[in-house]
Parts: sequence; structure tokens; C-alpha cells
Amino acid sequence: MTKKIHLWIPNMFQFKGGIQVYSAFFLKAIQQIYPWASYDVFFLNDIHSTPDFNFLPETRFYYTGKIPSALRTIYFSIQLLIYSLIQKPNLIICTHINFTVLAYLLKKITNIPYWGVAHGVDAWNIKKPILIKALQDADKILPVSDYTANRLLKEQNLNSNKVVVLPNTFNYERFSIAFKPQYLLDKYKLTPVQPVILTVARLAGEERYKGYDQIIRALPQMIKVIPNIHYIIVGKGQDKARIEKLTSDLKLENYLTLAGFVPDEQLCDYYNLCDVFAMPSKGEGFGIVYLEALACGKPCLGGNQDGAIDALCQGELGALVNPDDIDEIANTLISILQGKYLNSLIYQPEKLREKVIEIYGFEKFKETLASYLETIV
Repeated sequence: MTKKIHLWIPNMFQFKGGIQVYSAFFLKAIQQIYPWASYDVFFLNDIHSTPDFNFLPETRFYYTGKIPSALRTIYFSIQLLIYSLIQKPNLIICTHINFTVLAYLLKKITNIPYWGVAHGVDAWNIKKPILIKALQDADKILPVSDYTANRLLKEQNLNSNKVVVLPNTFNYERFSIAFKPQYLLDKYKLTPVQPVILTVARLAGEERYKGYDQIIRALPQMIKVIPNIHYIIVGKGQDKARIEKLTSDLKLENYLTLAGFVPDEQLCDYYNLCDVFAMPSKGEGFGIVYLEALACGKPCLGGNQDGAIDALCQGELGALVNPDDIDEIANTLISILQGKYLNSLIYQPEKLREKVIEIYGFEKFKETLASYLETIV
């Protein structure tokens, strides 16, 4: 008998963020693991798929992105209830834990098992009793990092046997080691030997935890030691004006470039332009950008208070610093750029790339997911 699997996803096609990328890899992996299963995939905010995404031809997609936002969640919930009651799937997978509340209520009626993926801040400091109950009753919770898993186990009364980590993965074929692209050197008036720090992040008020402010504040200290240093931030958002004012206040206009939006096909070039990728965050669920930079063979710096600990393998693949300590950020970046950082692996591009693919490549992601699915499907 064909197994039926439901996937409940916030969105995957019209917006590209960490949850969206994870959801796309999850769908791709599960369909490769069980190509004979029947798949119904429900999207809260998407309005259609994109031609660049490959899926089994029998996959049924349901979109509610065209429903007015005030009614969308209600419509989406009713749709999920109706189709679940009619189709009676063998497993419901929610790629955002907020959806587990409906899956929990449905399980009370139908006994359909459900899983929930926990990404980061969505799973930290949960206070809603119904969401806590939904997590406790889930058949599996899949945090994307050990950091989030440990927080869930500490903050909520969860069965540790049900909490299994399924780390983020990435398309490493899009990222490779190369020389600094001449067109970017020309564009930003940089020399090939000029030390460049890079951050890739959305510039939004709620994203300041990524630490770009801290690097800006650390720049004056770094300039004293490395006068020709340059910092580039890739990303767009409403926080740009505030960053520009901070830059002006610190008189750093000649040392900082806000590159704005960069198309996916150029992102690898920006990683190769830099000498160190830095994002000393303290609210990151994981941080796929670290993996992308590592696949380009670049030294990485992350914060030691969030999922970056996992992405950089507890410091094995990069430097972890206190994201609130400007001096530590400055001194560590200086050390890396001067070739004095104690972890010699960060100066071996090919080994960095090989290691990050081995640990976080899609095949490893699929292998881990398959081992979890064996218990239900």
C-alpha cells in the first residue's frame, strides 16, 4: 500500500531564507528516499512553484498565497484539516514548528503522527502552552542544530528520544574556490592583496543579531593594525539607513561598502572576493552562509552563543567569539587576517571545502533523514 506523506511548509518559492531553503532540500531528500510514496505539499504563503525546482511528477501542491493575508492562516488551517481528514496521511511533516499546533489537534482526532522542524528563534523561549503541548506530543522534533536541540530540551519538557538533529545542508556545487574576481575588484576599487571582510545578511531591524553592527564598531580598532582593510556587507533591507549613519558617525565611509542585493549567481564571487567571512551573530538558528563561505575555502568567524557553533563545528571549521565583545571580534579578525590564528585548518581552502561537504553536504542530509524515517514510513 502506498504511503501518504503531507508536508506543511510556510513558503519555498517566492522568498529565499533559511527556512525556505531547508524546506526545499527536505522535500527533495524525502522524495529521493521514498520515490514511491504519495506527496501532498501545502504552502501558506507561496502562490506557485518555480521551474528550477525538480520534484516527482505525481506531487500535489496546494497554495494559499493569493488569499488576503488577514484570512490566509484561517483558510490554510481549514484546508489542512479537510485534506488530512479525507486523505489520512501516514505522516505529517511541519517545516515550521508553529504548524505543529494544528497537527497536534488533528492527531487527537485521527492519531496521525507528525514531525516538526525547529530552526532557531522560533523554538527558543517558547511561552505558548498549546505550542509547548504540540511539541511534547510530536512523534519527532527535528532541530537544525545541537544548539537549538539543547535549548528545547532545557526549556521544554520534551522526551529526548524524540528530539533528533537534522542539520542544514546546502548546494555546494554552486560554491567553489577561485581567485578574487577582477570585476568586483574594479567595481569596489580594491586591490587583489587588500584584506576584505564579508558578511551576507538581510539588513532588517530584527536581523541585527547577525552582528554586522559589531564588526562596524570593531573596524576603527582593526584599521590601526591593518590600514587598508575593507568591509563589505551583502544584503538589502530597511536597516540600511541606520547602518549608513553609524558608518558616518564613525567616519568609516572609505572602509565599508553596502553592496545591497546580489543575485544568487554572483554570490560565490563575493565569497571569493573576501579574505574572511564574518558574522558574529547571537540569534542564528544555524547559518547556511557559513557553509557557503567554507565551500569557497574561506576562513569564517561566528558567534559562540547560537547555531553558528554547529555550523563551524564547535570551532573546528572556524573561529567562535563572544558576539558582544568588540575587542575580541577585532583581535580575532586581525589574527585571522595576519595568518596568526591558531587553527591552521582555516588557512587550507581545499581541506575546508572537503570537510564542510563531508559534514553538511546533501548526501549526508539525506542519509540522516532516511535513518529517522525508517521508524515511521
